[in-house]
Amino acid sequence: MKVELLINTYIAEIIAVSTIAIFMAVLPGADFVMVTRTSIYNGRLAGLYMSLGMCLSVCIHASYSIAGLAVVIANSAWLFSTIKYLGAAYLIYITWQLLTTRESLNSDQNALMTEMSPFIALRLGFTCNILNPKTSIFFLSIFTQVVSVDTPLIMQISYGLRIMLAHFIRYSGIALLLSHPKILPRFNRQKQKIDKVAGLVLMLIAIKLSLMNYV
Repeated sequence: MKVELLINTYIAEIIAVSTIAIFMAVLPGADFVMVTRTSIYNGRLAGLYMSLGMCLSVCIHASYSIAGLAVVIANSAWLFSTIKYLGAAYLIYITWQLLTTRESLNSDQNALMTEMSPFIALRLGFTCNILNPKTSIFFLSIFTQVVSVDTPLIMQISYGLRIMLAHFIRYSGIALLLSHPKILPRFNRQKQKIDKVAGLVLMLIAIKLSLMNYV
């Protein structure tokens, strides 16, 4: 009976974590804006490396959450505020870059593609995700309200991997879709408008982050 109860508990946790992970990955946010803009502006490879960088950041979030550090962050006003304002400042910096970009547009698709090295794309994706306090709160809620303290470490690690996989499938899918040869040309002549829209959205997200109360 006890074994059956444990199995049912773990199954419920798996379903809950998987559902929340999918829901979190689908919700649009700063990561979505960055991957979308990068895939259109810098190509498929850059979009995929940015997605990978975000997934590496998700691994960091999962690791400190499993170790119990997410609770420390959430209950420390100054630490949470530091992460919050760093994240908002970074998004404002990216916004400034987007809104001040003035690249000449040509009809040639290859000329329109601005090269971005894999390392830079990886770094941008990692930084955007790691400085997002909403991600920290998401992992805090998962590992304190959904996952039991008695859940084996290996299962908690598997939950983190599930969340990472959900994010990678979502963002790599966006990169592959928007960089498709039949779709990309539709965006090429609108890149300056895309930059302005992306910059505006990131600015709104930055303002929202800066007004977020610590829990």
